[in-house]
Amino acid sequence: MRRGLAIVLLTAVLAGCATPPERPAESLPPPLPPPRPAPAVAVAPAPPVRAPDPFPAAAGAELEPLPPSAANLWEHIAKGFEIPDLVDDPLVAKWEQYYSDRPDYVARIVDRSRRYLYHIVTELEDRRMPLDLALLPMIESAMNPNALSSARAAGIWQFMPSTGKHYGLAQNFWLDSRRDVVAATESALEYLQKLHGDFGDWQLALAGYNWGEGNVARAIAKNRARGKPGDYASLAMPAETRNYVPKLQAVKNIVRDPEKYGLVLAEIPDSPYFTLVRTTRPVDVKVAAELAELSVDEFLTLNPHHNRPVIAGADEHTILLPIDRAEMFAAKLELSEQPLVTWQAYRTKPGETAAQVAAKFGLPVETLRAVNGLGTRSALPAGHALLVPAQRPSDATVDSVVNTVFTSVPSGRTFYHTVRRGETITVIARRYGVDVADLRRWNGMTQNAVKVGQRLRVTTDAVTGGKRPKKATTAAPKRVSGTLPVAGAGASAGASSGRSTAMARTPRD
Repeated sequence: MRRGLAIVLLTAVLAGCATPPERPAESLPPPLPPPRPAPAVAVAPAPPVRAPDPFPAAAGAELEPLPPSAANLWEHIAKGFEIPDLVDDPLVAKWEQYYSDRPDYVARIVDRSRRYLYHIVTELEDRRMPLDLALLPMIESAMNPNALSSARAAGIWQFMPSTGKHYGLAQNFWLDSRRDVVAATESALEYLQKLHGDFGDWQLALAGYNWGEGNVARAIAKNRARGKPGDYASLAMPAETRNYVPKLQAVKNIVRDPEKYGLVLAEIPDSPYFTLVRTTRPVDVKVAAELAELSVDEFLTLNPHHNRPVIAGADEHTILLPIDRAEMFAAKLELSEQPLVTWQAYRTKPGETAAQVAAKFGLPVETLRAVNGLGTRSALPAGHALLVPAQRPSDATVDSVVNTVFTSVPSGRTFYHTVRRGETITVIARRYGVDVADLRRWNGMTQNAVKVGQRLRVTTDAVTGGKRPKKATTAAPKRVSGTLPVAGAGASAGASSGRSTAMARTPRD
């Protein structure tokens, strides 16, 4: 059986929240299959650099690094604002001042946005939706795909677990699609369109996204029963929802005229940042990064939805890469006939402990715990799914594991991390999505050296809490901007259903 790989050109950019009843976690897929010969590769044409027309026709060119567009994406977005402005609202002024007082915080959000924002804008335009909504992930998650709220809302759009599943976002042993920028954007826009259809008003749709559609519907009904208007400004609602649209308005105003608020928004080219690659071959995260000639950090920034140090667990896997790295990655993957994975799935036997499993596969128990998120527990239930070395156990060191497994942590709080064997300050900073310089500053450090047992103070940017809408319409993501057939095979499968910091509350750094 031949396996295929096709590259789908996409765009990338910025990064909401929702939920109905919870469902049980999905089961672990079977162990990884033995390696098979590499597939042939078909390369998709690169998307064109955007014209001023907000709805450009698709066009093609050979895949190659795209030069920066002369246009600035911020200007493009501002021209597409359609949601009515809030005028003379004191809450808008409050949030304008909030962001104006935090230029470093805004700069971090802008830096993240350069990867994801173009993709979000493109998806909005394809649906004829207001471009104001492209800025929504800024107030939801500060455009951080690893953002995790205390209520377990995740990703740039801050989906709650149950709502994510309801909208087709898989959450299992291998991946959490809420952190997949492509899949989560598809689902978030589906949900926002549904809310707009329900209420016929974008401000009410935004309130529903934050507070829950059932709550908004009841508030409207209560007002109408009393002879009062049912618009956003007239409804009684929680403080968080009352501030939600003013926050978005403040960000819109800053995008229109950053100098007015003493801010500088680094230019973002009005052209795609990433490409989507499809492959049927399981591959270690570290190996995939090397094939693309990226640091593991940058690879995980584009692919944060993979939960394990190996990309596996489905018939087809999707990988996001900078647009100028995709062709090289595809060629190397096709030429490689060696196994690309060093991990496999394993189910525990009755009475088996973490230490026994670690010994069986020749790796430190700390590594087993880090890879599988076991915490400190010893006993494991029979049939518990674990990721263990498939070969070359010596490669599975603590350092390599921590470098390839990003741990999502609750944002908006300060806590302490105890340095473990094999960890460096860079590894720890990456683990929590913070800068090394900030980590040193919080702990009064003048050098990067850390020692085992040392306690480090960590402060994460805040994220809005999870919201729980009462109902939602099922709508799984349907596409990722088009897919080319695999060379010598049929059409490729649909888009992946697979996907640390926010503007919502005051950051403590």
